[in-house]
Amino acid sequence: MSAWFKIRNYIDGEWIEESGVEHAPLFNPSTGEQIGEVPLSKPETSIAAVESCHNAYEAWKSLPLSKRMGYLYDLRHAMIEKKEELAQAIAVDQGKHISEARGEVQRVVEILETACGIPTLIQGEALDHIAGNINGRVIKSPLGVFCGVAPFNFPALVFGWFIPFAIGVGNTFVFKPSTQSPYFMQKMGAIFTDIKLPKGVINIVHGNRNMVSPWYEDRRVSGICLVGSTPTAKIMAAGCGRGGKRSMLLGGAKNVLVVMEDVHWDVFIENFIHSCYGSAGQRCLAGSIVAAVPEIYDELIDRVLAASKTVRVGGAMDPDVFMGPVVSAAAKQKIAHYIEIGVQEGSRLVLDGRNPKVSKDCKNGYYVGPTIFADVTPCRTIAKEEIFGPVVSLMKISGLEDALQLIRDQAFGNGACIFTQSLYYAERFISEADVGMVGVNVGIPAPHPYLPFGGIKDSHLGTDKVQGKDGIDFFTQNKIATIRFAPPASQDKEGAAPRQDSASVRSCVAS
Repeated sequence: MSAWFKIRNYIDGEWIEESGVEHAPLFNPSTGEQIGEVPLSKPETSIAAVESCHNAYEAWKSLPLSKRMGYLYDLRHAMIEKKEELAQAIAVDQGKHISEARGEVQRVVEILETACGIPTLIQGEALDHIAGNINGRVIKSPLGVFCGVAPFNFPALVFGWFIPFAIGVGNTFVFKPSTQSPYFMQKMGAIFTDIKLPKGVINIVHGNRNMVSPWYEDRRVSGICLVGSTPTAKIMAAGCGRGGKRSMLLGGAKNVLVVMEDVHWDVFIENFIHSCYGSAGQRCLAGSIVAAVPEIYDELIDRVLAASKTVRVGGAMDPDVFMGPVVSAAAKQKIAHYIEIGVQEGSRLVLDGRNPKVSKDCKNGYYVGPTIFADVTPCRTIAKEEIFGPVVSLMKISGLEDALQLIRDQAFGNGACIFTQSLYYAERFISEADVGMVGVNVGIPAPHPYLPFGGIKDSHLGTDKVQGKDGIDFFTQNKIATIRFAPPASQDKEGAAPRQDSASVRSCVAS
C-alpha cells in the first residue's frame, strides 16, 4: 500500500481540511489503486479564497516590482531544487510518464524565466506634445482577483500559464486543480510557504463546478481562466458574460498532421510518435488525424504501423516504457467506446490498442495502447470528435488544397502541422491553415514561453491567449493619462484669457 494523500485546500497561507463534505477518490492510474481523497469543497470555501485574495491585493500590487520579481525568482529556484519531487507528483496521480512529467516541470521553469521579464513586458507607452504643452501616457495596471481552473492532463503547465503572469503584474489568484490530479499543487502550496509568499496572493481550492459558480457574480473577481473541454469553456464563457468578467478559456482540439510526397520519413515518424502517443494522447496538441497524399499513403500506413508497434506501454515510473496509462477507468472506457464507433462506422482498424500487454503490477491500471484506423473519411465520428487518447485516424487527401479544406471544416482550430521539404507548401500552409498554432516538420506546434499559446474557433473562447505578451495583456488593464505640464502655449502670459477662435468649434479632447 502506497502513501495515502489527503488533499487539502490552501487558503490565506494555511492548509485547511474541509469537513462535512463529500470526498472524491484519488487513484494511481498506473495501478488502479486508490491513493487518497479530494474534498468536494463547499461554495463558501471558494468565496473565502476570493476574500483572502481580495484582502491581499492592495498590499501585493503596491509591492515594488523588483520585490514581486524576487518572489518569482525564488519560486523558480525552488521548482528547480524540487524538480524530481514535483515530476513524481504528476506521475503518481495523473499517470504521465515520468520523463514527460520532468519535461512539464522544466517548461514551467522556462515560463517563470519569461515571467521574470515582466518589468520589460509591462512597460507602458508615452507620447509627448500631443497638444499644447500636453503629454499622453498609457500605464499597464493590475485588475485585482483572478480565478483559474486546471484540467487533469497538465497540472503544472496550466499553473505556469496562469499564475506567474497574473501575480507578476500585481494580481492575486484562486486556483482550482482537477480533482483527478491535485497532488502537484499540494507540493506547490508547500513551496509558497517555504518562499514566504505573502498570505492570500495564491489560494488553492478543490471541488467540482460548484466552486466556480460564485466567481461569476462576485464583484471582487476581475477575470476567469480555464483550460478544459469546449463544452465547459462555453458554460464558463456564458457565466463570465453574465458577470462581466474577463475570460481566457482554452477548449478542445482535433489536430491534423499533413504528410506531403516529399516528406522526410525519419523526421515524420519521430514526431508522429511523440505527437500522437505522448501523454497517452491526452493533450490539446496531440496529433489525431494524419492526412497523406495518394503517392505515399500506402507507405505511410506501413511505416506508422511498424513504428506504433514498437511503443511500449506501462507504468508511469517505468524507465523502459514510452507511454503511461490514461487518467481514469472512465477515460479508458470512453476511448474504447470511440474505437468501437470507428469499427461500426466502417473505418479499417489496423492496430487495436484495447487491453495492451503490460507488466503484472500494472494489470489493474488504465491502459490503452496505440490504435490506428486507416481509410477514415472526414464525416466519420472519430474524425470529428475529440477522443483524448492514443487513437489515430489515417486519411487519404488529394493534395494541399484538400488538406487545407479538411482543416477549415473542423469545428476546432487548435493546431495543425505539415511535413514537407517544399517552401511553397510550407508557406502556404502557414498562411492558410485555419488554426491558432501551426507547425512545419514538427508534430507538436506548441509555442515557446515567449510567444502566445492558444487556438481559434471552438478551441479558444474569451479574449487573449496564454503566456507571452498575450498573458501580460489579459492580466492588466490600460490606464490612459492626459497631462498638462504648463499653461497652454496660446496663453502669452500667465493668467491671460484663452484665445477665441473665429469659428465656433470646441474640441472634444484637451488642446
